[in-house]
Amino acid sequence: MEENATNAAAVASEPSWPELLGSNNWDGLLDPLNLTLRRFLLRCGDFCQCTYDAFDDDDNSPYAGSSRYGKASFLHKVKFPFASAYQVSSLLYATSTDTLAATWDYQTNFMGYVATSTDAVTTLLGRREIFVVWRGTKTSYEWIDVAHFDAVPASPLLRSSAASPPKVMDGWLKIYNSSNPNSKFMKLSARAQLQKLIDQLLGQYKDENPSIVVTGHSLGAALAVLSAFDLVENVVKDHGGEVPVTAIVFGCPRVGNDSFTEKLQAYPNLKILHTKNLLDPIPHYPPEILGYRGTGGMLHVVAGWHGEEGKFKVVVKRSLALVNKSCAFLKEEYKIPGNWWVAENRGMVLDDKGDWVLKPPLEEDLPVPEFT
Repeated sequence: MEENATNAAAVASEPSWPELLGSNNWDGLLDPLNLTLRRFLLRCGDFCQCTYDAFDDDDNSPYAGSSRYGKASFLHKVKFPFASAYQVSSLLYATSTDTLAATWDYQTNFMGYVATSTDAVTTLLGRREIFVVWRGTKTSYEWIDVAHFDAVPASPLLRSSAASPPKVMDGWLKIYNSSNPNSKFMKLSARAQLQKLIDQLLGQYKDENPSIVVTGHSLGAALAVLSAFDLVENVVKDHGGEVPVTAIVFGCPRVGNDSFTEKLQAYPNLKILHTKNLLDPIPHYPPEILGYRGTGGMLHVVAGWHGEEGKFKVVVKRSLALVNKSCAFLKEEYKIPGNWWVAENRGMVLDDKGDWVLKPPLEEDLPVPEFT
């Protein structure tokens, strides 16, 4: 009887889904870090890692800059831990302004994706989860875009004009709001792609208690903040204005000025939670430093962090090898190679003529324009 009472109390003390999304500004959940919230943060981080794992950064590939995997099997092929619970609705693309980049579709890069909970999971949970996931910087070309330190008016994101509009960093806005009429994939900007898709999903799932989580790491975190604001300002309002939108960001650089922060905070259904490593230089960018960091090390810290004064102890089981998935942080004594997530034989296969060639993508993984 006592054990049952203890279990019931534990269940009752678990935060609700709205509380995980910040309805109470995560009051009482952050220090110490609540276990359910910790798991939710790790899930968001794993969503982010998928963008890095799927990105084709092989300059020898005719599809460099695209996703290695199509949306039908995307989450399964990147080994996302909850692949059976979510379905990818669309891949998102952004444009690079660098004229030296030679890729599968000139000046176009895979930049993220939108996933929703499956019908079965939605029925079980009583809610439709919508995740918007942005990729962080993976190529040197993208730093050319983001290395624009000037703060510019956020007017393109505002529903109505303002005499003194808030300002955001020029680099983030360019990536989010630029289109390329010469590209099959970028006739719509990343922003327009996302707006169109979320508008469709909110209409489709209007009776299924929808919520939106926007997540990203580094550059992806900056895009997550911009797009979360944009969705609340320009899309959610057309669907009753009460759909919760939460940005869960990792190592986020500065996005805008104080006026932009005030604009964000004016929306009660918009919440932002930032996870950062105190030693990570990216949150101080711009202009101090440029660089790319994988999420593996940060998520390992999330799995075992117990406050500034607490002792590190992992309480959510994760393979230690994930730390080195796209970096080389672990000590050599662990015998886990750095940057071990690579295509088998770097994508090379032996053809029927006896030649080693780059393996072409499966038909289901070929890039397909989704927005025209």
